[in-house]
Amino acid sequence: MNIPWEKLEYAIGIGVGILVVVLLIVGTGGSAATWWRYLHVLSGVMWIGFLWYFNFVQIPSMPKIPDEQKPAVTKVIAPAVLFWFRWSALATVVTGLVLGQVKYGLDKLLMFQGGSASLTALGIGMWLALVMAFNVWFIIWPNQQRALGLVEADADTKKKSGRMAMLTSRFNTMLSVPMLFGMIAGANLG
Repeated sequence: MNIPWEKLEYAIGIGVGILVVVLLIVGTGGSAATWWRYLHVLSGVMWIGFLWYFNFVQIPSMPKIPDEQKPAVTKVIAPAVLFWFRWSALATVVTGLVLGQVKYGLDKLLMFQGGSASLTALGIGMWLALVMAFNVWFIIWPNQQRALGLVEADADTKKKSGRMAMLTSRFNTMLSVPMLFGMIAGANLG
């Protein structure tokens, strides 16, 4: 028996259809800022979800996997996750910058001139996210390419690159805790 949401593209299409129904029920399409916020949250959930998957599941599980089974993770799963990981990081940053500009003005947020605790928290969250996105694209991804053998590297370089990618990923996991607070506090602090 075929279930419509068995295929990912159908599940996404059905999800969009349900969103349209919700919009019809509530009687609004929302403002431009609402849509930017929605896209920002959607891409951010994907980004941090993958970050936490790496740190809470994949990295701790790798030593438990028999050597002959590790290529399934390193050659198939990890490259796919890294693709979505880095592009969702970029989408999160771009939508966050657009949303910040539309709602408050980036100069006020990034220079901590919003005049309130909520905008200061949001600005701090934005800076942390920018550091994290930089790490994804310019430290984690190049090192993972070497560690996973996606680019040519000797065994010692692969090992060092794997460690650097892991440590930077852990650093991002550490930053994700205050970053997420800054992002939600920006909309919820008085």
